[in-house]
Amino acid sequence: MRNLQRIYPVILFAFLIIISGFIAGCTTPSPATPATVVSVSPEPLPATSTNDTVKRVEVFHFHGTQQCYSCITVGSLAEQTVNTSFKDELTSGRIVFTHVNYDLPENTILAKKYGVTGSSLLSGVYNGTTFSKEEDVRVWSLINNKEAYSAYLSGVITKRLNGDLS
Repeated sequence: MRNLQRIYPVILFAFLIIISGFIAGCTTPSPATPATVVSVSPEPLPATSTNDTVKRVEVFHFHGTQQCYSCITVGSLAEQTVNTSFKDELTSGRIVFTHVNYDLPENTILAKKYGVTGSSLLSGVYNGTTFSKEEDVRVWSLINNKEAYSAYLSGVITKRLNGDLS
């Protein structure tokens, strides 16, 4: 019993240290990234496509000024996936990808448009005259498997380009 009384504070202290790391979230400073300002277009941009209804798909990695490893990885893998799998669509403007620091005042309008509450990967689809948005939370569980992440995100983006919003 006496040993348990001596070990209990040590276990509690270790537990609190571990939990504080999870609670702190994205507080580790990330490498300096240039400020990203994205212009918000109220109207869909014209683009040529095989699907007449989807004019543009936006994929945004929203992040704060401070980013943890997971936040950086979600954005990095998304950028690699889009740049590798959708070169033609990026060139034509049918897909837009960028990292957006929601802490910067110049990105407030875009962050509000997407309803950003923290680090996230969000996509928006301009479908004729309508706009729909969604947050993709599954990517977080795939950050340790680059191939699975890329295959999953490529599949989602392809569905959006084809007008499938399910």
